Amino acid sequence: MTKKRERLEVIFDILKDISEHHNSIKPTPLLRRSGLSSNSFSEYYKELISKEFIREIVDEHGKKYVTLSDKGFTFLEKYKLIIGFIGEFEL
Repeated sequence: MTKKRERLEVIFDILKDISEHHNSIKPTPLLRRSGLSSNSFSEYYKELISKEFIREIVDEHGKKYVTLSDKGFTFLEKYKLIIGFIGEFEL
C-alpha cells in the first residue's frame, strides 16, 4: 500500500514540476503530473496563487502558463534543506 502524501509534499511536488519544466508549464499537464483529482488540484492551485508561490502568465496567443515566483523558488530551496536535515538524522 502506498503512503498518502502530506500537504507539504504535494505543494513541493507541484512546485518542483513547474521548476523542472523550465519554470513554465500549462495547467492541464501540471494537473496530470500532480496525481490529484481535479478538485484537489484546484484547491492547491488556488492556494498557491493566493499565497504568491506561483503566477499565471498568458502569452500573446491567449495560452495560459504557470510559473514560479521568487517565493516559490525559496520554498523549494528551504523544503529541500529540511528534507535533507530529516534524512541526515534519520527522523
